[in-house]
Amino acid sequence: MKMQIPEKVKYIIEVLTSHGYEAYAVGGCVRDMILGREPEDWDITTSAKPLEVKKLFRRTVDTGIIHGTVTVLLDKDHYEVTTYRLDGEYEDNRHPKEVSFTSSLTEDLKRRDFTMNAMAYNETEGVIDLFGGIDDLKNGVVRCVGSAVERFEEDALRILRAVRFCAQLGFQIEEETLKAVKAKAGLLINISAERIRVELTKLLISDHPDRLMTAYETGITKVILPEFDLMVITDQNNIHHAYSVGEHTMKAVGEVAGKSKDGRFPTRERTILKWTMLLHDIEKPSTKSIGKDGQDHFYGHQEKGAITAKKILKRLKFDNDTMEAVEHLIRWHDYRFVLTPAGMRKAASKIGKEYMELLFEVNRADTYGKNPNQTQEKYNSLNRAMELYEEIKNREECVSLKELKINGKELIAAGFKPGKQMGDILSQLLTIVIEDPAMNEKELLIAIAKNFMPENAEKDSL
Repeated sequence: MKMQIPEKVKYIIEVLTSHGYEAYAVGGCVRDMILGREPEDWDITTSAKPLEVKKLFRRTVDTGIIHGTVTVLLDKDHYEVTTYRLDGEYEDNRHPKEVSFTSSLTEDLKRRDFTMNAMAYNETEGVIDLFGGIDDLKNGVVRCVGSAVERFEEDALRILRAVRFCAQLGFQIEEETLKAVKAKAGLLINISAERIRVELTKLLISDHPDRLMTAYETGITKVILPEFDLMVITDQNNIHHAYSVGEHTMKAVGEVAGKSKDGRFPTRERTILKWTMLLHDIEKPSTKSIGKDGQDHFYGHQEKGAITAKKILKRLKFDNDTMEAVEHLIRWHDYRFVLTPAGMRKAASKIGKEYMELLFEVNRADTYGKNPNQTQEKYNSLNRAMELYEEIKNREECVSLKELKINGKELIAAGFKPGKQMGDILSQLLTIVIEDPAMNEKELLIAIAKNFMPENAEKDSL
């Protein structure tokens, strides 16, 4: 087990200890070092009081000084240094009524959520593991420090965090902790939408998003995402499907964007794709019908699902760009590509070039979650669509108004009057160019446009 901390973290610890205080790297960074992972953040805990910390470092920010946290700035990097503390009584399953400082590392570690996050480290003393965190990491379990019920009543978000850590690390929840999750899941109603969103997104973009089923089985999704529960219990008696809506969804979520280490999609696009797959069939339960063929059908679930998905994302306080992207991809996720150059140009024009490659990935993952006996033809069609689209990109063929070799200003210069008619003319020109890219030449388009003018249309009809 190789433990190596950054020089700046080592420097902060050395400054504090050289002045007679205790200081350690603490929490998630220690966990990640033990697991051989690169820590995202480095937190430091110390016996020094906040004002004492501020005296020792030239540049600091009072990040949360009343709760004991001072941010130390070293060059462009910043590190949170927090005084050992005790949390008072929790009233709202979110925040302690008061925080008091302590000189005891043990007392500070006792208040933390899980054993794997309740370890401290410095180079002099090594790992301080008072609650069996190393063993739990070796055994692949998430266990609360002390009483799980008490930890969850203190901060109910820990209930969802337990599942999220399982997803990120491929772990399981320890038995007593799991019992407490089931018993206290209802407390998540007290947690803000923003905090729920962060944890759900981390879960989805992890390498084990299937752990969302643990959230379902323990009653968590019933509180924070009840629409998912309806998908889980909705069957799909259809030749194209072999799984329930919920099972299909989780297979698609697990497949889309691959593993995080693949790096095929940056975090933002990965987030969009994961949420798209989670919600793409959200309205199948409400649109289910049995056709004359005796099979289940879900007519209109795409459009209705796009609307519902946006409402869910809005409820979770997502940014507008993410909401728009997910809504758009869900609306088009069942689009049937016409496998000709013109057909793919029309598709790109309707859907938007900026969404095409994301939509291909959505279609691939969607197909993965269907009946394996019916997917080969679907994959073949998708691969052909991707080939055709790649050719369109390579040839830089026009599929949008901004790619036309003519615009409104040039039409006005050619004698056209501004207004709705001009917009209609540009749309007609785009349709012509989509059918035949060779027509995308300025002078040719102006000549064609003149034929659309009312006076010329009247002459043609004589």
